[in-house]
Amino acid sequence: MDFNKQVYIYDTTLRDGAQAEGISFTLEDKIKICKLLDDFGVDYIEAGNPGSNPKDIEFFNSIYKLKLKNAKLVAFGSTRKPYSKVEDDKGLKAILNANTATVAIFGKSWDMHVFEILRTDCDENLKMIRDTIKYLKDNEKEVVFDAEHFFDGFKANKEYAISTLKAAEAAGADWLVLCDTNGGTQPDELVEIIKETEKKINLPLGVHCHDDMGMAVANSVMAAKNGARMLQGTINGYGERCGNANLVSIIPTLKIKVKTEFNCGENIQGITAVSRHVSEIANMAHSEKAPYVGNSAFAHKGGMHIDAVLKNPKSFEHIEPALVGNNRRILMSEVSGKSTVVKKIQKVAPWITKDSVEAQGIIDKLKSLEYEGYQFEGADSSFELMVRKMLGIYKSFFKVKDFRVNCEDKWLEKNSAYAVIKVEVDGREELTAGEGDGPVNAMDVALRKALLVFYPQLKKIRLNDYKVRVLDTTEATAAKVRVHIESTDGNKVWGTVGVSTNIIQASWEALVDSLEYFLYEESNKND
Repeated sequence: MDFNKQVYIYDTTLRDGAQAEGISFTLEDKIKICKLLDDFGVDYIEAGNPGSNPKDIEFFNSIYKLKLKNAKLVAFGSTRKPYSKVEDDKGLKAILNANTATVAIFGKSWDMHVFEILRTDCDENLKMIRDTIKYLKDNEKEVVFDAEHFFDGFKANKEYAISTLKAAEAAGADWLVLCDTNGGTQPDELVEIIKETEKKINLPLGVHCHDDMGMAVANSVMAAKNGARMLQGTINGYGERCGNANLVSIIPTLKIKVKTEFNCGENIQGITAVSRHVSEIANMAHSEKAPYVGNSAFAHKGGMHIDAVLKNPKSFEHIEPALVGNNRRILMSEVSGKSTVVKKIQKVAPWITKDSVEAQGIIDKLKSLEYEGYQFEGADSSFELMVRKMLGIYKSFFKVKDFRVNCEDKWLEKNSAYAVIKVEVDGREELTAGEGDGPVNAMDVALRKALLVFYPQLKKIRLNDYKVRVLDTTEATAAKVRVHIESTDGNKVWGTVGVSTNIIQASWEALVDSLEYFLYEESNKND
């Protein structure tokens, strides 16, 4: 085959990704993600199956108000039903009513599915594929044919699997996508099957891989290196069971490692922000360990590792974090050296040297706090605030004059706690109250409500995670606890920590630090 070597990125977060456990996109969520993907530069956005639910129909009816700049919008559906007329098929009518220039149709390529799932015969299945695609081509659509279960079908009955592709090709399909629907194909198998398949057809190939063995990214990259021109997947790998091929890993690998050309590759520095933003909209925790875009992707903890990275980042980093919009993080712990701590201090106070009295004082304070139970790994923001206070360069954005938290005995009811908080900013006081599902939630609600009067930008942030660790289990309910709070503004993530024998006090420390740090960062942007 002699096709344009450009790879096309086909995103199915809004359709296949929406099938992930725990995800339920609203109409507004889908529109936000669609705009985000279009701005990022993906080539195709498979936005839903209009024949399956009212929400997807409403989406396609609404989306035309949003003028897409880069992506082609795709409506998804299946071939006609067995022994029926294609023009009478309700699902296909819904696809046409979606008014997208491109449509994706899946059909069976594994004979076992034809017999046991469709309950029909192989010839009828081929007719279903041909009739459906011809009908859509007659309606002037670009047609992507997803050969469902292709790799399993090929291994079971090679000739029949290929015949489904030939049926789609003969009917006028524009793309043939080979699906590893069960996620059970290994990279060497996949490459072998692609090479054998492309000898027998004359259309550009794509792949759609699932991650049931953790191979979806590897399979997609290997497919691209062996002729596949369309790669289907989802942001953050969302999808049914173990998920889909993760475009957030595929895109940087193809661009940086394989040197592949594709449109959104030009916007690669925005991929970390896209990944985190989609996590926010999906209301899913962003994976700390995600390659390229995770908070830990370029985090270094061991003293020897840190020393090497500071001398030459290539020693323990396979790419520059900035290439994908991420940051290097040097973690502090009992296995980090003095140089590491000084580097962290210099982020706040560049004039501090390794041998200075101030540096030693901060290091001694750090050791003392760690002995008390504080842990600054993942709580850099609390460390930075502590350094500012010790160096006398701390700026207080607000002062808490009083706060009280009360819990009611109606434990099974929502809003079982309330907090009353008085804050002072530049001589002005604000007294507010807030209700919550528990004392910490009530404190958070009340404090934010009070501060929003002075700092409306706080609307942007929310708590991402809240963890409590008992530090001495022998003390039972009198034990000291460490509270770690992770916050986000939708782009950046930061952590803060508090320690006390009183869980509310520990939570309060971490919560106040979180808001103080955000206000520091915002003020620096305006300076």
